[in-house]
Amino acid sequence: MSARIFHRETIRLILLLQLSLLLVACGGGKGDDLDKFMEDAAKDMHAKIEPLPEVKPYVPLQYNADGTLNDPFKPRKAQTTNSGGGSLQPDLNRPKEALEAYPLESLKYVGSIEKTKLKYALIRTPDNTVQQVKIGNYVGQNFGMVIDITDSSVMLKEIAQDEISGDWAERSASINLQE
Repeated sequence: MSARIFHRETIRLILLLQLSLLLVACGGGKGDDLDKFMEDAAKDMHAKIEPLPEVKPYVPLQYNADGTLNDPFKPRKAQTTNSGGGSLQPDLNRPKEALEAYPLESLKYVGSIEKTKLKYALIRTPDNTVQQVKIGNYVGQNFGMVIDITDSSVMLKEIAQDEISGDWAERSASINLQE
């Protein structure tokens, strides 16, 4: 059996030697056409890179340099529309209406009807009930009184309290028709 192993090892050694000679024979000199072409092609190549554009210096601008804008980081007082100087207040003694229990954002204007020359808006509440309101009714949690009903919206006049100063301010709001 040792002769058989010796014979296999000799054959492997001879094959390895032949393969090495074959590889050495392929790695000839520099007379090849491909080598000449590569050298000639590299001589004609020049990189054409355009220069970078000039960087303009940053010029900082001061926020609100003329003083016309409000500082967004300071609390500010709500602007009131009345000229009474703080005399505007909602009637806290009147009985609350059904739609004053809901935030204005949760109410949906779904249509209008007219009965005996009086126009009513149909308002859907979050619990899917539909309520009728007319001009003069109160809607929402900010003492919003209905001042106009059109085919596309219900216009309100709200009286809300400013969180910073505590003054009451009048503002407009609306509920648009939901299709």
